Amino acid sequence: MTMRVAVAVSGRGSNLQALLRALGPEAPARVVLVLSDRPDAGALERAREYGVPAEVLSDPADAAQWLTQLERHRTELVVLAGYLKLVPAPVIARFRDRILNVHPALLPAFGGKGMYGQRVHQAVLASGARESGATVHLVDEAYDRGPVLAQVRVPVLPDDTPDRLAARVLEVEHRLLPAAVLAAAAAGRPVPVPQPMESVP
Repeated sequence: MTMRVAVAVSGRGSNLQALLRALGPEAPARVVLVLSDRPDAGALERAREYGVPAEVLSDPADAAQWLTQLERHRTELVVLAGYLKLVPAPVIARFRDRILNVHPALLPAFGGKGMYGQRVHQAVLASGARESGATVHLVDEAYDRGPVLAQVRVPVLPDDTPDRLAARVLEVEHRLLPAAVLAAAAAGRPVPVPQPMESVP
């Protein structure tokens, strides 16, 4: 059985594209829906290029909109790939332990409300941390709080800028998120990624 995956996005969709590329015709998972809170999100066009239905949530806080779309497409797993809003609590309840998020830092550090994109990498550098990375975790009712399923570490280099660090972390995200989705498809539910992935220099 192929696991039916819905992906929620807010931005250009590079993680979505990495996932779509990883889930070829023989993969045990398939993206069946892309949802966005922004009608101008570049990820919507990426979805359409792959023939995946792409819908805009007129009110991202309206759980009924989410659930209508997710149930219409018989969704089994929800993936947040650069989605910046809080998922409505009834959606969390309906898909308990079946929503994944990828975050550009090593949670629990540098997570929470407002910690996304460049803000995360600026905070990592300002803290003097010697490493960053990417995390895939289960989603609950709070930002970036659910159990961690996979992480890859990325060293912080002496001459790093937020942009340089972001580029290396994003490269890791593009490998880590598909690995987590494939592991979930193989197990029939989200599980820890069985083999740790190497860090990126």
